[in-house]
Amino acid sequence: MSVRKHKWTTRKGEQREAWLVDYTDGSGKRRAKFFQRKKDADAYHASVRVEVQQGIHTPPSRSITVAAAAADWLKYIEAEKRDAATMVGYRILVNKHIIPRLGATKLSSLTHARVQKFRDDLLADLSRPTAQKALARLKQIIKDARRRGNVAQNVAADVVIGSSGRAKQRLKIPTTDEIRRIIDAAPDGYGRALIRTAAFTGLRASELRGLRWEDVDLKHNVIHVRQRIDRYNTVGRPKSMSGERTVPIGSMVANTLRLWKLACPPSAGDLVFPTRTGAPQSLANIVGRIWIPTQIKAGVVIADGKAKYTGFHTLRHFYASWCINRRRDGGLELPAKTVQTRLGHASIVMTLDVYGHLFPSDDGAELDEAERAIFAT
Repeated sequence: MSVRKHKWTTRKGEQREAWLVDYTDGSGKRRAKFFQRKKDADAYHASVRVEVQQGIHTPPSRSITVAAAAADWLKYIEAEKRDAATMVGYRILVNKHIIPRLGATKLSSLTHARVQKFRDDLLADLSRPTAQKALARLKQIIKDARRRGNVAQNVAADVVIGSSGRAKQRLKIPTTDEIRRIIDAAPDGYGRALIRTAAFTGLRASELRGLRWEDVDLKHNVIHVRQRIDRYNTVGRPKSMSGERTVPIGSMVANTLRLWKLACPPSAGDLVFPTRTGAPQSLANIVGRIWIPTQIKAGVVIADGKAKYTGFHTLRHFYASWCINRRRDGGLELPAKTVQTRLGHASIVMTLDVYGHLFPSDDGAELDEAERAIFAT
């Protein structure tokens, strides 16, 4: 392995010179790379020597681009039978945020510093959640390329985008008074049953759209979450293994569902919240025809008279806060692990990242009581 000046004559008779890094890779094959500056050649030589010794060197000639690695990864994920909505989201992140920035870069040329700049550029141009997702997809792409032998190390592994405390504070959660007013204003039958079930089970919109009567056990007051219907009306299993769960319901929700089941037209089929013909209800119809008008009717609005909460996912946030809040504040005061199970999160880290700031901390009165217990005679 050496660095030396190399001179040659072109076909036109012109003299040329460059600095040559000559080395043998981990497989015993001789490699060479040219540089215009000795400084660059020395830096590459030092880097390659360490990589070859550690068995993590990938020669540039064997390296594929980030765009090619992304295509391989998308094929792999699709073969794993990810649902259509998830695949659309992945392709948008890859085609809109990764390939324009890194697509032409060879994996062997991708450095930790370059990924760090990619991370900084994402944060400058995008919202923090979108930037986090784009960086996570890049990590998965490089991990897949490493598994295929296209790159020896994942230079993005320890590049992170942390959660923002301020983002958590912006989480919009209805108050119990607002939920009470919204449910009272909801139209009888379908609308009230849907909103009350969403608010007091925390089911995702896709899970509510895919909920079947056979999964609603009104004898034991539980709902079994076994399937979902995505935005493309594709029926499938919940997003993760943790998504398949049993959620207890109170008597108020159970009675509401009993009344709705009796009022359901025969054409509605087996779904709990379908259209009149039994087809899956679209989220746009749920939001536009039920959720938004009901808030306006209930007076849960902002200054210009528009609905205060635009997303139906807000009801899932309310359910999480209701599970977490102290009993003296009207909540269930459940431990974090139980909240994770109820929500169907894949890990408790996800639960704490989103809702950790809602969990009550010991106040002064509890500390005083603990001190008195220790030093009591």
